[in-house]
Amino acid sequence: MRFNRLDLNLLLALDALLEEQNITRAAARVNVSQSAMSGMLARLREFFEDDLLAAVGRNMELTVLGRQLVGPVRDLILHVHATVGMRVTFDPARETRCMKIMVSDYATEVFLNKVVARVLRDAPNMTLDLVPLADDAAEKLRRGENDFLIIPRHFLDPEHPQRLLFEDHYCAVIWEGNTQVGDTLDAATYERLPHIAPMLGRPRSPTMEELLLKAQNVNRRIRVITADFTSMATALVGTDLVATMHARLALACARRLPIRVLPLPYALPPMAECVQWHRFQENDPCHIWLRGIMLEVGRGMPANAELAMAPHSANALETMPPLRLPALA
Repeated sequence: MRFNRLDLNLLLALDALLEEQNITRAAARVNVSQSAMSGMLARLREFFEDDLLAAVGRNMELTVLGRQLVGPVRDLILHVHATVGMRVTFDPARETRCMKIMVSDYATEVFLNKVVARVLRDAPNMTLDLVPLADDAAEKLRRGENDFLIIPRHFLDPEHPQRLLFEDHYCAVIWEGNTQVGDTLDAATYERLPHIAPMLGRPRSPTMEELLLKAQNVNRRIRVITADFTSMATALVGTDLVATMHARLALACARRLPIRVLPLPYALPPMAECVQWHRFQENDPCHIWLRGIMLEVGRGMPANAELAMAPHSANALETMPPLRLPALA
């Protein structure tokens, strides 16, 4: 099919070329031979009267026009996909789509596991692809590579719709055998002790709690770095390390590990975990259904202010009255 003399089948090739900036990789992406992709590029250059990709040394770089086409071409393809995928009715029991969700191990542990159970029950033929968070999460969402992104509100893309799922406090976690800390953790001890902290993505980047602590001029001596949130609680057992964790995750870990969960000596604002999706998927029935499940699960979680701190250890959870998280100023 042609539109204004352009073969619309070339749009997929153009999108691949603009992103990959490499003929071989673009060919592999759309499942054609390298010579076929070279022919497509020649036809695209003729239509646009521009090289689109120009050789610079051993590499190829986008021309000015090529850079200007990246966003519009991708949006056009996403819009077409959303349009042709529209259905009058939606039956989750018969749905066979694969929904890709970019999410941290933290959100999977405290929230998404409940969503997965609901989907497996109500949509037995649907597949959920849970993808680890990466630094280019927002870009992957814009390109339509992921259906949903679950991240703190601070990192949301303002161009796309989003909804709040739940909130969480930050707390301190130590090994129950750590003799450096008494019943409470003061600021001097917190800053003196060695810390364990996650850095996510490639390149590895600090997380939300690190940004909040730095905003209050709190400097931690980070001695151990992990690639996720959950492994911090396991790795600090038997050490004097301190982890700054989400309270929901810390309390879950305290049920299986010899750790203590204590209030932080600083009043950090709560973390708001949100779900975001591409604006072109706003009216997709399958997306609407899955979003509804996420929001329902979020509403059913204990309120942030009601989260109880584990006073001493995993065993103490069953034998001692809970302490409440302190109110923030």
